[in-house]
Amino acid sequence: MAVFDKVGRFMETTLILLKPDCIAGRLAGEVLKRFEGAGFQICGCKMFRADAGVLREHYAHIATKPFFPEVETFMQSTPVIALALAGENAVERVRDLIGPTDSRKAAKGTVRGDFGLDVMVNMVHASDSPENAQIELRRFFKDGELFDYGMRYTTKA
Repeated sequence: MAVFDKVGRFMETTLILLKPDCIAGRLAGEVLKRFEGAGFQICGCKMFRADAGVLREHYAHIATKPFFPEVETFMQSTPVIALALAGENAVERVRDLIGPTDSRKAAKGTVRGDFGLDVMVNMVHASDSPENAQIELRRFFKDGELFDYGMRYTTKA
């Protein structure tokens, strides 16, 4: 699904997963506020429990590692929230906003630097390339679950 800005330019779309530490820590609203404040358009949003099959597919690059059962247990400890965010150069800009995977190395002011604890307990998953974003968006959103709507309304906020 393609999302376009108000003058018809394509906007890159990326996947974000708000992980169990974000959900249990009651930080989903704060993290979402940061994405919206950076100008991203929410094209899709849903909460669900990640089953073992989708986790093995999503984390295929580490599914054979000895620590994967810990990742799987962590990711199933609460529901997660999947977000589809659109914006110019969305993948790179989102990754800059959240900071590096290892929260201990993330700068203050980034999502992981402000709220994360380590490599796994790091608040969010974000697509690492436009190509992977498209694969991941299809994994977590079905046809008809992503929306392209105009950014027509303004508020006093």
